[in-house]
This record gives sequence, structure tokens and C-alpha cells, in this order.
Amino acid sequence: MSEPIRVLVTGAAGQIAYSLLFSIAKGDVFGKDQPIILLLLDITPMLPVLDGVVMELQDCALPLLREIVPTDKEEVAFKDLDAAILVGSMPRKEGMERKDLLKANVAIFKSQGAALEKYAKKTVKVLVVGNPANTNCLIAAKSAPSIPKENFSCLTRLDHNRARSQVAMRCGVPATHVRNVIIWGNHSSTQYPDVHHCLVQMSGSELACFDAVKDDAWLKGDFIATVQQRGAAVIKARKLSSAMSAAKAICDHMRDIWSGTPEGEFTSMGVYSTGNSYGVPDDLIYSFPVQIKDKSWKIVEGLAINDFSRSKMDATAAELLEERDTAVAFLGV
Repeated sequence: MSEPIRVLVTGAAGQIAYSLLFSIAKGDVFGKDQPIILLLLDITPMLPVLDGVVMELQDCALPLLREIVPTDKEEVAFKDLDAAILVGSMPRKEGMERKDLLKANVAIFKSQGAALEKYAKKTVKVLVVGNPANTNCLIAAKSAPSIPKENFSCLTRLDHNRARSQVAMRCGVPATHVRNVIIWGNHSSTQYPDVHHCLVQMSGSELACFDAVKDDAWLKGDFIATVQQRGAAVIKARKLSSAMSAAKAICDHMRDIWSGTPEGEFTSMGVYSTGNSYGVPDDLIYSFPVQIKDKSWKIVEGLAINDFSRSKMDATAAELLEERDTAVAFLGV
């Protein structure tokens, strides 16, 4: 058995964490022989609820779960971390301007970035889930200058999985028969789900997505809108935001960072943009197609981008630039 790793989940008393913690603790994410110390951070009023979550984790009697530390203190939660999954954020309340939401979250992620800087290992891998995820991730990264920017990513795997599943259902194949969909840009309704490089395994051969689906209008219209608006559709139906699917996507994302992506496949992650070949502005956390090996991601370069894709990639970049500039003004840097 290896030494235990220290894994933090914030917003640990919330509903995404409730779907997530069991999978992490039983070895689905970091490996079947990797012992884990779970650090669970939430705000003070949520500590009684968090105690209930701790009881349930204890009652699972999981062999890999060595210790559980529930806390409302950043200096406890962020100490010597190997991985940080930042789920907690200020949710958007009715009548709240996006600017006000950004301001509230800048304060949270500036503080958590500073805590990473001060207490965590410099090798820590940080995944930001709380929305607006891309910009929250950028603020955390800027607030932890001695941790490499490459160690920060935000979750667009849920969008990636949604896109993959929509194509699979349309073609009547399992989701595992669909590979290399791409989510470009922001985890918002401007994101661009791109299937121009996607391959579908059908009746014994692998086809380009457009050839497999045989409905260009759907792929360029309703498919994109469905993926972009899926979060809102779940809220409308459940009166709660996506939790089970978000937790599954977090597991997929962190497992790929830890274990790498399969040969010939890429996935989507919001990562730090610097000098890429797709004309995406620098100093953004932007979702790209990536391949991962030895816990390091690389943007998949050299994919052909047509005019249709270009305009959608630019639109989501424009939104991220505006978000960044607003957030950085609040940050005072």
C-alpha cells in the first residue's frame, strides 16, 4: 500500500459532495490501492450537517479511507494537500446580477487560492467546480503564485459527458463508442460543444460524427443548444442543480489527471491559456481538448477549425475576457 494522499473537498455538506465523496473514498478516482485522508471544508453553519456526512462515510466501512477531517478552517483544510476539489461557491440567487455573483466568488476564491499558496503542497492538483468555474479557477490560480498555473483546472467534463451522451443516444450506441467530442471555452451557455473531430463506433467501423449522425442541422443546432442549456433543464425538472452527473464528471476529470487519458483519446478541461495554436487569448482558463500523461496535460494541437467553429470559439472567449476583467478589478491586482 502507498502512503495516504490528502484530498480536500469544499462545499462538503452540499449535494454535489454527497454524490462525490463515496466514489473518492472507495477508490474510483485515485486508484484501488491508494489510501486517502479526506479533508472536508464547509461554512460554519453547515458543520452539523457535515457531521452527518462524516458518520455516513464511517458507516461505509471503506478500506482505503484512513481519516476524515471535517472543518470550517482553511488552515486545517488546505494543509499539505495532494488534491483539492473546490466545489463550494456562492450560488446565484434570484434577482442577482452576474457582476454581484462574480464579486462574491472572487472573495471566496482569492481566500482559497491564498490558503493553497500558504498551506498546500506545491504539487497540488486543483479542480474548480463552483461557478462561474473558469473565472473562479483563474482567481484561485492568481492568488497562489508559487503553484504552477498548469496545476489548476476547471470542470467542463460534465458538458463533455453531456455532449458524448447526446451523440450516443442519437446513434443508438453506448456512450463509450463515442470519442473525442470537445468543449471549447466557458462552462456557461456560450460554451461550444464541437463534434467535428468526434468519432463514433457503429456496426463494426469508426465513423466521423457527421457521417454517423447524418443530420447536420441537428448537430449544428439543437445538439449544441441542448448541451449548452442542459444544466438549466435539470434545474427546471428537479428544482435542484445537477449533482449526480456533476459528481461523476468530477471523478472522471480527477481520475484522468491521476491516471492519464486513454491512447488516441482526448477529453475537455478548462486549463490556463498561454500561447496556444487556436488563437485563444492568453491568461484565461478556457476549455480545450487535452491529453494527459504523468499527471500533466497537453492541449491537442493541429485540429482543423472551420468558420462555424471559429465564431463560436471566439464568442465564448469574449465572455471569458469580460468575466476576467470584471473579476480582476474586484481582486485589486
